[in-house]
Amino acid sequence: MPNTITMGADGKLHVPDEPIIPFIEGDGTGVDIWPAARLVLDAAAAKHGRRVAWKEVLAGQKAFDQTGTWLPDETVEAFREHLIGIKGPLTTPIGGGIRSLNVALRQILDLYVCLRPVRWFTGVPSPVRHPELVDMVIFRENTEDVYAGYEVEEGTPEAAKLTEFLRQEMGFPIRDGSGIGIKPISEEGSKRLIRAAIRYALDHHRKSVTMVHKGNIQKFTEGAFRNWGYELVREEFADVAVGWDDCGGDPGEKLLVKDAIADITLQQVLTRPAEFDVIATTNLNGDYLSDALAAQVGGIGIAPGANINYVTGHGIFEATHGTAPKYAGQDKVNPGSVLLSGVLMFEHLGWQDAADDIVAALEATIAAKIVTYDFARQMDGATEVSCSAFARAVVERL
Repeated sequence: MPNTITMGADGKLHVPDEPIIPFIEGDGTGVDIWPAARLVLDAAAAKHGRRVAWKEVLAGQKAFDQTGTWLPDETVEAFREHLIGIKGPLTTPIGGGIRSLNVALRQILDLYVCLRPVRWFTGVPSPVRHPELVDMVIFRENTEDVYAGYEVEEGTPEAAKLTEFLRQEMGFPIRDGSGIGIKPISEEGSKRLIRAAIRYALDHHRKSVTMVHKGNIQKFTEGAFRNWGYELVREEFADVAVGWDDCGGDPGEKLLVKDAIADITLQQVLTRPAEFDVIATTNLNGDYLSDALAAQVGGIGIAPGANINYVTGHGIFEATHGTAPKYAGQDKVNPGSVLLSGVLMFEHLGWQDAADDIVAALEATIAAKIVTYDFARQMDGATEVSCSAFARAVVERL
């Protein structure tokens, strides 16, 4: 019988063999990629004697058309109750109201980690010479930074009031005609993000965690993020990890925690990708870095993502690309992003065997050059197939 996933007193998810998992089909190409991904996920679960009791919930354009609301309360409550969910891409409403449905869900459920593993699959076209060297896991802080949305618009009374305060009380020479945004970075938000990255690195036998920041310029926000990270290592992980400054770059048998400036990092992930393993970073840096890395291994069409609160157990796994409405309903686009997000979800549930099977089958399909149009146009001798046919080809190789 279907059952709800729960969070135990031991801090671990308790997952039945038939968990209820809410899903949002997604707008635009969601009508194509979600059914394709679901086909593969169901087949992999069944292979190991499990099944998912999928529960559709609404958000985005489909929700607005049916309910007049972009993000119904029932959807949020379903994710809150069942802990784990998955979603396709969502339209961002134009005009007033919610800035971003994705950001809204992250903030409402306090999904403070945006988890973005980035690796190359054999045969995937890449613009770089050695994409196989890219094997990184990004932990992007998901609730603070400029994404908090604390802004005032130029020309408004609020902007005038804030400008006057900053000039008079803080001595900041704000120009007339400025819009102003607030960038909060907290000790609590920083440490829980970096803590999750360190635990992941230890659990997965990774060799290092790099804190990426712009602390040379933004000393009291991004610089504090870096400093709090090194504090955390000394306070909570001294027996298993060590900061660069405390070991001179030689961690011995311990996990090495180091840091790098954001702009240099964007250069070095291209020129020296093997030096990066797990990355912990602030919200905006993580956004840029995730997409830049995805470009090295085939693009965001196959880039998975997860939004997780490791304390409460809540997690929403999602396609990381947009809705691509001009391709909607054409059974054309690559379902890889939402499928691999489902793989992340299975791993999070403890269904590692099913997750590994999907990855192996996906790699075998791409290696056979059976691919959707985005890869086919970059590969010699490829067999271009539809979105649904690609999913069937993966299932055949499970």
